[in-house]
Amino acid sequence: MRYLLIYDITHDGARTKVADACLDYGLERVQYSAFIGEMSKVHQRELMLKIKRRLGDHSGNIQLFPLDEKSWANRCVIKQEEKGA
Repeated sequence: MRYLLIYDITHDGARTKVADACLDYGLERVQYSAFIGEMSKVHQRELMLKIKRRLGDHSGNIQLFPLDEKSWANRCVIKQEEKGA
């Protein structure tokens, strides 16, 4: 299943460790604090445990959303590159 993981972590070191964990599990960064990718239920649970450990005592809000095929197909995206002068 495809998952969207988003986070708000104020501590730079913890935020970097969480981002690295997401990349280690094959997730793709879609925004600075948002990752998306396919994961099994087992990997999803492992990743969330790893993130909890890497967050340590620092504050954070990490949310993982499952995205079914219908939700993914109905997403809306605006991606615009800056135009040259």
